[in-house]
Amino acid sequence: MKISTSILLLLVTIITAGCFQTEKNDKDLNPGAADILGKPEYMAFSYGGYRHKTRDTVPTVEDLKEDMKILSAMGVKLLRTYNTQQYSHAANLLEAIRQLKNEDTGFEMYVMLGAWIDCKDAWTESPDHTGEDIENNTAEIEAAVQLLNKYPDIVKIIAVGNEAMVHWAASYYVYPGVILKWVNYLVELRKSGKIPETTWITSSDNFASWGGGDDSYHTDDLVALIKAVDFISLHTYPFHDTHYNPDFWLVPDNEKDLSEQEQIEAAMIRARDYAMSQYQAVADYIKSLGIDKPLHIGETGWASVDNSLYGADGSGAADEYKGKLYYDHIREWTNTAGISCFYFEAFDEKWKDYGNTLGSENHFGLINLQGEAKYALWDMVDQGVFEGLTRNGVRITKTYEGSRDGLMADVLPPPGEPVE
Repeated sequence: MKISTSILLLLVTIITAGCFQTEKNDKDLNPGAADILGKPEYMAFSYGGYRHKTRDTVPTVEDLKEDMKILSAMGVKLLRTYNTQQYSHAANLLEAIRQLKNEDTGFEMYVMLGAWIDCKDAWTESPDHTGEDIENNTAEIEAAVQLLNKYPDIVKIIAVGNEAMVHWAASYYVYPGVILKWVNYLVELRKSGKIPETTWITSSDNFASWGGGDDSYHTDDLVALIKAVDFISLHTYPFHDTHYNPDFWLVPDNEKDLSEQEQIEAAMIRARDYAMSQYQAVADYIKSLGIDKPLHIGETGWASVDNSLYGADGSGAADEYKGKLYYDHIREWTNTAGISCFYFEAFDEKWKDYGNTLGSENHFGLINLQGEAKYALWDMVDQGVFEGLTRNGVRITKTYEGSRDGLMADVLPPPGEPVE
């Protein structure tokens, strides 16, 4: 039977369109890291679900499902974790996401899986930064590979180390050669088909460690590492530098006649610009090497409480009002610029400074341990985003019982002079 040319062309068009649609649907259903990073619709957060003063009490799968429903309601689709095998948190989290996906085919959540890296004799009085804890590091990487292959539809990125190269991490930091070794190992696994080819590999570290700070970090191994990773995951914390490097934070002479609220608002713009400058410093260094590499933010955040360096007797930075301004400014910048930002963090965790309940490290979350949404999320509470959702069986309400006046009573202006 003869087929006319026009019919044949129509059939080819239909078949081609069908193949394209199948490919598109496959990518939509199981995107790779390249399809997720830099896309505002894949909002990213750093995540730890610990609720107690020690990580020995690991949140259950049901605990984590509760958190995932809250984060999903907020529009979050990409999470960053920190360990693989020292605690069962990561394994429980991935299982929680898998169960939610099985219960609801429309549920979507992906993970940048962190593998913790330590130097030799880390966390002792004499850490050896020239070597590595080969037993721990091998176990972390191998567990990452196993979890990736068990949950390939969820794990899209592996991050080798967390602030593992920055020298102020005095208890455990390593030199870039150690990170490079493990990145290359994972790249070889990908090339040989032992992990999915769409998996991206990075390390998540302070901006200075990626060459944006002191020249002492500019080594051949760092250059090799920058070439080896699929993207740069950098950390920037203007919050901490309100104490350690406060020039940007102090009220300049031309703002001293402004109202306190105007001074605060101006300071938070400067805080955003400070973060942008650290990001740009890394971008400039990489460009100077002749390397083209995507840059995303692995961590940045703003604590709501502190009784020391960032509180009333320090820089006065810690409160919920400034936290909201910083969160809004950072999201606006990164979304517009096509930068993924793993904002630190989703929920407060009290193990981080277990000896001081009011220490800032315990208060970087946007939801506290009482299930209260901090000021940055009050609008979501008003919009009913958390309706029907609970954490530890408690529904999500507002801090300060929703009183803005009560909240503002705890807000301090930035100092005009350095604090001793």
